[in-house]
Formats: sequence, C-alpha cells, structure tokens
Amino acid sequence: MTEGNPAAEQPFAARAEAEAEAEAEAKAKAEAEAAATRDPSREADAIVVGARCAGSAAAIALARAGRRVIALDAVRFPSTTVSTHLLFAGGVAEVARLGALDRVEAIGAPHHDDAYIEMPNARARGTFSPVDGIAYGMCVRRAGLDQALVDTARAAGAEVREGARVTGLLWSGDRVAGVRVEARGEAPYELRAPLVIGADGRRSTVAGQVGVAEPHTIHPNGRACYYAYYDDPRAEWRGTAGMWRTERELGTVFPCDGGLSLVLLMPPKEFAESFRIDLEGEFDRTIAVMPGMAERLAGCARATKIVHAIELPSYFRHSAGRGWALAGDAGHFKDPVTAQGIRDALRFGRLLGEAAAPVLGDPRRLDAATAGWQRRRDHECRETYHWTNGLARSTAVSALEETLLRSLASRPDGSRPLMDVYSRVRKPSRLLAPGVLAGLLARTLLRPGVNRGEVLRTAWAEGRTQLAVRRDLWRSARS
Repeated sequence: MTEGNPAAEQPFAARAEAEAEAEAEAKAKAEAEAAATRDPSREADAIVVGARCAGSAAAIALARAGRRVIALDAVRFPSTTVSTHLLFAGGVAEVARLGALDRVEAIGAPHHDDAYIEMPNARARGTFSPVDGIAYGMCVRRAGLDQALVDTARAAGAEVREGARVTGLLWSGDRVAGVRVEARGEAPYELRAPLVIGADGRRSTVAGQVGVAEPHTIHPNGRACYYAYYDDPRAEWRGTAGMWRTERELGTVFPCDGGLSLVLLMPPKEFAESFRIDLEGEFDRTIAVMPGMAERLAGCARATKIVHAIELPSYFRHSAGRGWALAGDAGHFKDPVTAQGIRDALRFGRLLGEAAAPVLGDPRRLDAATAGWQRRRDHECRETYHWTNGLARSTAVSALEETLLRSLASRPDGSRPLMDVYSRVRKPSRLLAPGVLAGLLARTLLRPGVNRGEVLRTAWAEGRTQLAVRRDLWRSARS
C-alpha cells in the first residue's frame, strides 16, 4: 500500500514532469518546423471575411494602423447586392471618416439636401444638421459604392482577394486561428491570423462556424421589400429623398447615380403572395394607391427588374469571441425601413479595426478589445433597433403619427429633430418621451373628425411599447 506515502509518489511525479517537458519540447519543435516552411502569403495580422461595407471599413482601419490585413470576398467587384443603399448625413460622414468620400462622390449620385415625408393628412420636409460638416444624404448603387470602399481599402494597404470563398475556420485549441479558402483556378489553401472578422452578411459562414448563427435577440419584420430603379427626369426632386404612407402601404423614392432613382415599396408582409402571383402588377398597384408617390413618379419609367426580399427579421448576434468577431449584418441587422444598415456597417467595422489593431499580438487584450467593441455597438444601436422595429410594423397610418409629423414640420427654432434621428445625432426617445406623447395625444384629440376611441387605443398601445423599450434599454445598460 503506497497511498499517502510521499517517498513512493516521487517517481510518479518525476515521470509526469519529464513527460510534460518532452511533450512541450516536441510541440515547440513542430511549431518551429511549421514556421520555417510557412508561406508568408498565408499569414496575416487579421483576416476579414467579406469585403463590402463592414469588411472594407475594418480592413481600412487595420491597414491604416500598419497591420497586415487580408480581406476575402467570394464575389468579384464591382458587384451589386440586395440593399436600399441610402445614407443620411451621419452615414455620409462615416464614408468620409474612412477616406472614401472622394471616390464615392465621383460615382455621381446627387446630394439629398432634404427629405420629404407625406401621410394622408400631414406632410413634412426636413433638412439635415451637419455631421462633421456634412449636411446632405446620398443614395449610391451598391456596385459603385462597394467598389469605392474596396479601392480605398487597397489604397490604405489592405490586400483584398476577390473570388475567394471561405469554407471553414482553423482552430488552435478553443481559439479561431485562421480560415480555409477556395478560389477558382487555385488549390484550396489556409490563411492564419490572430483575428478573423466575419463581415459576411446575414447568412454568415463565420457566425455558423463559431456557433452563434442563432441570434440572442430577434424581432420579426412586418413588411416585405420590393424595389427597382427608374429613369428619373424630375430635376426638381433630384435633391430630395421622399417617403409616402397611405393606410398600410409605405413607399420611398431615393434619387441615385446614373440618372436613376431607387423606388422602394414596403407592403405588409402578408401581401407577398399577391406580389408572387403578379409582381409587376402589384408593384404598380401599390404605387397607385399612394397618390403623392404616383405624382412624384409622373414622367419616370421603370428601367430594371424588381428585386425583392421578404424575410428580414432584425437581430443581435453574439459578436465577439476568442480570436473572432462579427461586423455588419453578420452580427447585427435592422429592418431596412429606417435605412441604418450601411451607416452602422461602416461605423462599427471601422471601430472594430481601430480597437483590435493595437492588441493583435496579445490574445487576452485582443479578446477584451473585441468584447468592449461589441458592448459599444450594442449600446449605440439598441435604441435605434427598437425605433426601427416600431416603424416596421405594418399597421395603418394613425392620427397620432400624423400629429407627430405635423409637429416636426413646424419647429420655429429651426431644429431638425426627425432628420437628426435618422442621422443618429438625436435619440428616438427624445421624440417619443412621455411628455411628448401626452402633448401629441391632447392635440390629436382636439382635431376635428378624428375617431377619439381609436386615438386613445393607439396612444395606450404606443405608451406600453415605449415603456417596454425603456425597460429593455435600462436592463441592457446594467448588463
């Protein structure tokens, strides 16, 4: 019996220690041999999967910091993608912060100096408060916009490999250590880096590989999207982004490059079957039931096929882990009704690159940096997420909404509250604070001809919604 006998245990302890030292020496030797034969073209400080808005922004920030970054995209640019591609002043400012504005301006999209919103009994036209000196919006088709961002990334020193599809991740223990790549005309190969950024969209391969494809927060969309480009000779409207709402229908017209305007319809999602049966007929019918939008498009002609997307739930995914992070739609997506996606992809792609660049050589600090970036993104985006979900409901225009729009159209102090919310320089809660809602309710009830019972039911439902939003924001701030 040797249990509890220190003298008897010493040979076993010595043997275990010797085995551990031998294993460490063998591992070190294998790593040294691998490093000696490693192809430098297969090594980077960071790998970005997806080179559109979020991916290019992250690559630009990393390259500017002197890091070797390789961005991979399965497509070859220029290449379009499903997108409403509208930027308010805050979004244009993000393009400028990346150093891409000159390239984007050269595409030729007009400046939107104001925005126009019309409901059956209310209308408003608003300008933008300057953001970093920029007081206009733009709508730039994605083929040109994404090419400009890729060109900016290359000019900053990033390597962008087009036609390169990531098929899986490499691991070192429980850390992501690189990617597997397939490219046409090449043998499959591996790339290694201390950080892999998934900027590969809503159906992110990286998110699936790290086990976070299922969002931790999700909200279904109430509206579908159908859009096409129109030849637009209406010079008087070229500087205005317009939105029209009638009953449950919502439509927008955004002048863009090439002498075109993007015409976007967002009918209730349950109308999708009618669109499936007669796409062009339903598209034209929907425009016709919004008289203001039909008048805006007088003299314009549809120049392209109609593109559609039906299932567009808003969500947050867990977006930072050991050696990986998710940027853009891969990590967070909002219904396109408020056109915030590109702005957030650019902003938080850039901020991710800036946070990670100084600490790529230290795994512990890198993980802390990406986790801190995720907290910042979620904090900055959560209120806009709730506001967007509210606007994305496919309910009919209410008298309360019309009163709100009227109040925003007549600010004697020259403030621009609605456009400032779209540009992200004002929080939605300031428009929908309890005192504001009470004032809107009082003014709405005094309007002649309104259904007061319906107004009170709407106000009660909106008040409950806003209370739930504030509770969620409070819980999120404390977590």
